[in-house]
Amino acid sequence: MNAPFPHLAPAAAPGEPSDRSFAQDVLAGLSAPRKHLAAKYFYDQRGSALFEAITRQPEYYPTRTELAILDREGPAIAAALPANAALVEFGSGSTAKVRRLLPHLRGLAAYVPVDVSEEFLRSEAEALVRDRADLRVEPVAADFTRPFALPGDLADAPRAGFFPGSTIGNFEPEAASTLLRGFARTLGPGAVLIVGVDLVKDKAVLDAAYNDAAGVTAAFNLNLLARINREVGADFDLDAFSHAAFFDENLGRIEMHLVSRRSQLVTVAGVPFGFSPGETIHTENSYKYTLPGFRALARGAGWESKAAWTDAAGLFSVHALSASTIRRH
Repeated sequence: MNAPFPHLAPAAAPGEPSDRSFAQDVLAGLSAPRKHLAAKYFYDQRGSALFEAITRQPEYYPTRTELAILDREGPAIAAALPANAALVEFGSGSTAKVRRLLPHLRGLAAYVPVDVSEEFLRSEAEALVRDRADLRVEPVAADFTRPFALPGDLADAPRAGFFPGSTIGNFEPEAASTLLRGFARTLGPGAVLIVGVDLVKDKAVLDAAYNDAAGVTAAFNLNLLARINREVGADFDLDAFSHAAFFDENLGRIEMHLVSRRSQLVTVAGVPFGFSPGETIHTENSYKYTLPGFRALARGAGWESKAAWTDAAGLFSVHALSASTIRRH
């Protein structure tokens, strides 16, 4: 019996971060005047599983709210996509959200989940194939923030993109614009992108969402240090750092940090880094948008708004965008 997805080879996938680039990024981030690490490195196998657990916490409204929008507006969202499209999900992680749309997508040419965590990507793709034997699934192990190749056998199927979960908010606005331009180049002119966008709301709601009482988000944040210990060769003491997250109203974003509990010296790939008490490693931002603010961002990146759907409380939004000005390489 042939192995599923025989073309899925992470070492050869264009744009996937190698161990070397991970180490280089870690060393560069910790050497900066204000120490930081890239949020994309949260998602090793354990990090991906922890994030899925975060989405089930009662304080974390984005996932359940977005799922409710997808359930309610599934037919309208499907109608916004081109017929017989290849649906490319950027940073797919769990297939929970695309599964809400699939019943409404008739004649889908293929589903192409793209994720940097190859092991998690494979397991999710295999589970989806077991449940939907009629669906052609073509997983791609790649870092979607960098150029990567889609499967060559998609031929001339119209392209549609799916970018749920408010991941767009993890990027600085300029970087978010660059990312949207890259999606347009990957998908091509006339493509449609469905994107989830978290909205500005009461500070207390936001702070609670990123500081769940069960401590799952804290474990997710600290797991990044465990990954660096394992894959880069470091001696972080996880008990010597704590999780902190807060909403900065001036910048319109949640910031997530790892806070040094004491004065300490950490060695990473043979390089020593000193930490003073209270010094932080900035690990993630999550920008929150208004509807007009996100439409303006998208328009500047070559996308036009076709539609937007929100929940009754105005917590979250799902947008349909159409690419018209940027051509594929």
